[in-house]
Amino acid sequence: MTGKSYTTSVDATVAGLVSFLSPCVLPLVPGYLSYMTGLAGTDLDSAAGRAPIVSGAVALVTRRRARSRVAAGTLGFIGGFAVVFVTVAVAFNAVGRALTANARVVEIVAGALIVVLGLGHLGAFPLLQRQFRVARLPAAGVASAPVLGLTFGLSWTPCVSPTLGAVLGMASVESTATRAIVLALAYCAGLGVPFLLVGLGLRRALALTAFVRRHHRWVTRLGGALLVAIGLALLTGAWSDLMNWLRATVGPGQIGI
Repeated sequence: MTGKSYTTSVDATVAGLVSFLSPCVLPLVPGYLSYMTGLAGTDLDSAAGRAPIVSGAVALVTRRRARSRVAAGTLGFIGGFAVVFVTVAVAFNAVGRALTANARVVEIVAGALIVVLGLGHLGAFPLLQRQFRVARLPAAGVASAPVLGLTFGLSWTPCVSPTLGAVLGMASVESTATRAIVLALAYCAGLGVPFLLVGLGLRRALALTAFVRRHHRWVTRLGGALLVAIGLALLTGAWSDLMNWLRATVGPGQIGI
């Protein structure tokens, strides 16, 4: 992985994490977990090790089964929205590569779009705060988790879509479809892995979500500012300068895989 690919992948992962920590996703995490696993709140607490239903060996078996359902349901959910996001990223990249003769124009348009989305994330444009959700949901349970993920991926929420839009903007200026796919998967990891960690009761993940709940305004502002900064870098050409510097300094194949 080149320095450019590594940098943009990190940015995409951070964008996914910002989406997860946003006020229109984080408070709904228990509901999503319950829906994608078919487990009630008490069973989810058992999976996380917070409230064993019974004691002794039976409790251990119950907890393991609950954790298995959480892992299977969450991975299915992630896979569902990953299909949507990867497909859209490849489409954006195809359009960008078709306009390679006007690469600088593509960068400017993508940068302007990301700036607008960043400002929308900060609440500057009420239109971007409107939500679109697919009304018809699948039945609750592990088997339906991928379909729920697809539904999530096709839905517009003001907190997720601006950050996803920024990643798609970066995908449009990548030189290959493979890099666009890597960006989309990095975003999916940043958004999806915290679902799994919270569902399994990882203490650090729970502590992070509790901290964000207390300071959600600052997290939202930080995420919006990050998007605006990336957009401005694309608009001014500073992004290309940074990537060229990374290629010259790090060199291909020196970072990552």
